[in-house]
Amino acid sequence: MRRRDFIKVVAGSAAGYPLAGRAQQPTMPVIGFLNSASPESFAPQLAGFHQGLNEVGYVEGRNVTIEFRWAKAQYNRLPELAADLVRRQVAVIAATGGSVSATAAKSATTTIPIVFTSGGDPVRTGLVASLSRPGGNVTGVSLFTSTLAAKRLELLHELVPAAKVMAMLVNPTNPNSEADTKAVEAAAPGLGVQIVVLKASSGAEIGKAFDALHQYKVDAVLVGADPLFDNSGRDQLIVLTARHAVPAIYDFRDVAVAGGLVSYGTNLAEGYRLAGIYAGRILKGERPADLPVLQPTKFEFVINLKTARALGLTISNQMQLRADEVIE
Repeated sequence: MRRRDFIKVVAGSAAGYPLAGRAQQPTMPVIGFLNSASPESFAPQLAGFHQGLNEVGYVEGRNVTIEFRWAKAQYNRLPELAADLVRRQVAVIAATGGSVSATAAKSATTTIPIVFTSGGDPVRTGLVASLSRPGGNVTGVSLFTSTLAAKRLELLHELVPAAKVMAMLVNPTNPNSEADTKAVEAAAPGLGVQIVVLKASSGAEIGKAFDALHQYKVDAVLVGADPLFDNSGRDQLIVLTARHAVPAIYDFRDVAVAGGLVSYGTNLAEGYRLAGIYAGRILKGERPADLPVLQPTKFEFVINLKTARALGLTISNQMQLRADEVIE
């Protein structure tokens, strides 16, 4: 090879070094966001999650990427979506939207860290060994949405004291529905109330369940804690309760704000903020096994007076004073 050609080869190889170096730089970590519901009405929860990430130094698009997977209330899709995130080799999976997402994520991987938001008891459902020492690759935030079912029954009875028959609407595909139903049925005799359990796992089944209200002479409805009822089915439930002129209680504030009568439960945005913090801490090197499951310290009671007036209900001043928020 002539000396001039040799110099060209060496120069060309050296010119490639910076490009190769840039190509080998570490890419941004990826969080897999798995959710059982739909993104349309999830803005407050996502804002909370992003806030939590920001508090520990992570900003989407700047130093972290988020891959979203939404099951849109089709819970049978969750295992497939979780497996897809595992194949993507994400750094953390945020399994949100109830125990169904967390269970699917845990079944898909024993190595990728998982941060859940769950309404049920994460120990009873097998997500963690204990709240203080989760063990394994899973930790998160227990929102207590399911364990408050009996308390919601008490509030509904206080709102409609003359009610003798109350329906409990549950999603049979939700692993928490059985425990919730048992808790409500155990509390009902003390209130002198008969419970009729109605099941729905889709919008069409929600409609059929409400068609049965007249048959059972239902006076009020306790809507179970489930992403279907809080998300894609929320507006349908509000319309149906108005059409059937039946009082109903829900688990989250957003439903009461949208037109539901009353809600009692945890602050979802705050729960997702805590999940975002945990996801960020894990990205910084902490282990899920060392992060205790977080629990809410405050519950929100919200009354929509406009809906109450439309139903012909009078909400006592005493009950209004107890509410965290009264919507005129």
